[in-house]
Amino acid sequence: MKIKDFEVYMNGIAPTYLKEDFDNVGLMVGDFEDEISKILVALDGTIEVIEEAAEKKCDLILTHHPLIFSKPSSITNKTIQGIKIRNLIKNNIALYSAHTNLDSVNGGITDTLGQILELENMTLLSSNPLSSDAGIGRIGVTSGDITLKDILDKIKKKFGINNIRYCGDLTNKINRVALLNGSGQDFFKYAKEQSCDLIITGDTTYHYVSDYNEEKINIIDMEHFYSEWIPFIEISKNIKKDLKKYGVDVLLSEKSKSPYKNY
Repeated sequence: MKIKDFEVYMNGIAPTYLKEDFDNVGLMVGDFEDEISKILVALDGTIEVIEEAAEKKCDLILTHHPLIFSKPSSITNKTIQGIKIRNLIKNNIALYSAHTNLDSVNGGITDTLGQILELENMTLLSSNPLSSDAGIGRIGVTSGDITLKDILDKIKKKFGINNIRYCGDLTNKINRVALLNGSGQDFFKYAKEQSCDLIITGDTTYHYVSDYNEEKINIIDMEHFYSEWIPFIEISKNIKKDLKKYGVDVLLSEKSKSPYKNY
């Protein structure tokens, strides 16, 4: 398989046209004509992940978060981004990113997050004008008599998180849940408009949470990393199965981790 073939495959999973306008997706570094036989999957293209890819003799790194958001003014060893790009080129490792297109697409990161949380009757929170079944965010319905505490306990168990930030009363009954993996604050208004009583996301700031808390909307901030890495792992399992017939192995990064630590 060549990188150009991998690009075609990824476009079948998460078409690049589904990305948000601000985003940058697709091949960040590499030669479309290069052959690939081993892919490393990671949430971010960190220096550690790039070193891991070199050690494991991977030809390509597949990340969720783009290595390059905007055009760099230079590529030198004086910036983290420059160091990463130089290391990729030195080791002849390509890097491909599927970001908001993989969030938005049917069966992508957000849908997978909902499946892990066992939500039912998933629908779009906001629609993508280019696709009737894609968009940022999902709304799911809980089954049975579920409280905010029940959902927090489920997240702790399924995602291996010890501490979770939330607002709301633990005894509050939860029925309609809005899912916004990663940074989804700009879409909170859609959750309110569609009468969701809980928003589960991965990144919040004080003033957003304070305002929505006053409006009696429960919020769970399960941390950006966990809200996307665990679903990305599940998606990568299918990628591994698909690419096996082309002689391409897909590995999960052992260096993909949250930058945060608990004290």
